[in-house]
Amino acid sequence: MPDHERLNYVEFPARDLPATKAFFETVFGWSFTDYGPEYTAFADAGLEGGFFQSDLCSTTDAGGALLVFFSQNLEETLSKVEAAGGKIVKPIFSFPGGRRFQFQEPSGNELAVWSDQ
Repeated sequence: MPDHERLNYVEFPARDLPATKAFFETVFGWSFTDYGPEYTAFADAGLEGGFFQSDLCSTTDAGGALLVFFSQNLEETLSKVEAAGGKIVKPIFSFPGGRRFQFQEPSGNELAVWSDQ
């Protein structure tokens, strides 16, 4: 049973559902369940969610929330993101507590990856 009044699910727009699914399967090992041609749900991400067909995308420049992954090897994760077709929008930089980079997946949604090393 989900925890009362805790985040439980997140949904993103996606211009290209097949490319987005392939990206997250390859880089982060997510699994997907399709619910028709315009929606897919993901699991194995730490927080479950889905992608819905849309020409829009979520970016920080447009005021979108930034979801952040943790990595024990930031450079390795960055390489996997690039190899799978992700676009680096902010290269690795330091901040109090660690380092991180921000990227866009194939449908244009912006996410980040951080490490404490």
